[in-house]
Amino acid sequence: MSGEMIAVICIALALGMILLRLSIGLSLIIVSFLGFIWIANIKAALSMLASVPFAFVGDWNLSAIPMFLLMGYVASTTGLTTGLFRAARLLLSRLPGGLAVSSVGASGLFAAASGSSIATSAAMAKIATPEMLKHGYHPGLATGVIAAGGTLGSMIPPSILLLLYGYYAEVSIGQLFIAGIIPGILTMVFYSGMIILRCKMTPTLAPPVDDHPSFRDILAALRDVWPLPVLIVCVMVGIFVGFFTPTQAGAVGALVACMIAAARKTLTWAALRNAVEETLHGTAGIFLILIGTTMLTNFLALSGLPTTISAGVLESGLGTYTLLIGIAVVYIFLGMFVDSIGLMLLTLPIIMPLADAYGIDLIWLGIIIVKLLEIGLMTPPVGLNVYVINGAVGNAVSLNTIFRGVAWFIVTDLICLSVIIAFPALATFLPQFIM
Repeated sequence: MSGEMIAVICIALALGMILLRLSIGLSLIIVSFLGFIWIANIKAALSMLASVPFAFVGDWNLSAIPMFLLMGYVASTTGLTTGLFRAARLLLSRLPGGLAVSSVGASGLFAAASGSSIATSAAMAKIATPEMLKHGYHPGLATGVIAAGGTLGSMIPPSILLLLYGYYAEVSIGQLFIAGIIPGILTMVFYSGMIILRCKMTPTLAPPVDDHPSFRDILAALRDVWPLPVLIVCVMVGIFVGFFTPTQAGAVGALVACMIAAARKTLTWAALRNAVEETLHGTAGIFLILIGTTMLTNFLALSGLPTTISAGVLESGLGTYTLLIGIAVVYIFLGMFVDSIGLMLLTLPIIMPLADAYGIDLIWLGIIIVKLLEIGLMTPPVGLNVYVINGAVGNAVSLNTIFRGVAWFIVTDLICLSVIIAFPALATFLPQFIM
């Protein structure tokens, strides 16, 4: 049996194990180990199993992952994000669907501090969803906007997904972070526009909120928000002007978050311990997937499957945009069953050779892939963000209602993705201009 056929069988086996809810990282490690035995021998498989995890975890560049996670968890557990929704509400509540639009804005700012879609969704579900339900908002809109707003954590820097993509694709992480700014803002604008349009057409979706805040109220709310913009500016400006590398930026961000929390007297031992524990759990899960993906990449290289696929696609004469549409279909389908980090790292060993062969800009491709992964976080039956919202609101809103509510945001995301594909400069202009 050819190496390519063995690789196809092993990938199918890995997907089957993942669908059976076995850990993605463990599934990839098992399949890669068995594939190495099948193609080579047990000695080669054991050698890979011994060397890859040690060499991988010891890579200095990956230290940014736990540091950015720690920054986000410190900001969350010490209350640096609590004033976001209140400030956005006072400024935007008079718009049609103003509370939902406020949720989009607050989610975007929270995402810039956490870098995590799940953390953003979980936090905003507890803050914004009860407020919208209390004011008579349709449950589908009140929960769907939070599930969609949480996905902004995948695009708006510092993003863990962009960091992992940059590491794997050997692309400047700083440029990727800068490239995510315009698409992230564009997504927020599209979401807000869709909400306003829907609420104008169907006012019962979001009854008007009778808020008449004074100038003093607005100033007080903005004073409560200052820690997060300061944290974001410290990290992103430091990267832009070259004070520190993106890898070092994670540690700087974590330190600044601790300093701000200490200055506000909210940095308790309990909060710090919870943040460290969450960081350890998150880092361990991500690293397990990364080790499995690295082993899978080695196995696929041995099998020759990526080279065969690249040659086949090139011989077929597919255009660049046809290829991108094909990649989008694969990501949207697999995104229904596989979580975002696992899906990206599972598919990159096959997609990267195709991108090289077609001369596709890897910064642009990274933004497209992350956008597709954002959609996967909302699509049934897995839709991880939807389940996070469902867990946060309990029996107040059914799972089916949340999925129906989030469907509007999936369509909006597909429109936004089409614009990014049609106009690559939305992703590539800012990195070229700044760097």
